[in-house]
Amino acid sequence: MQLKDLRPAEGSRKNRKRIGRGDGSGKGTFAGRGMNGQLSRSGGGKGAGFEGGQQPLAMRLPKLPGFTSHNRCEYAPVNVSRLDALFADGDTVDADALVAKGVIKHNYIPVKVLGTGELSKKLTVKVDKVSAAAKAKIEAAGGKVEEE
Repeated sequence: MQLKDLRPAEGSRKNRKRIGRGDGSGKGTFAGRGMNGQLSRSGGGKGAGFEGGQQPLAMRLPKLPGFTSHNRCEYAPVNVSRLDALFADGDTVDADALVAKGVIKHNYIPVKVLGTGELSKKLTVKVDKVSAAAKAKIEAAGGKVEEE
């Protein structure tokens, strides 16, 4: 066998259908579109998303109530009771420590400490936000709050 003898497998290659090229081609006259009607015309047919005259879904959705701000910042909430359970006395609580303990998934998510529960340990808390109740509980236990 030589390079000149190579051929594609039988039936693997097919010529494209040339429509509208005369009656002898088998696809002349109406070019496979049928005789009359909307679909036989150029540009005929309904557009994508047409729902038979019903108001299309894409036009209905913006009328639903509500608004979502593109600038909204979602914080990962952590309660002081969780900090009390997971951290030892004198530890520093920051995003990396919270990821290591499995409280949050990623260290780039902003964290807010909330005031639910009790805190009996002296902790240094370095997070993005701290609620007023949480700050009072942390400082009452002898800890420090450093908002970044």
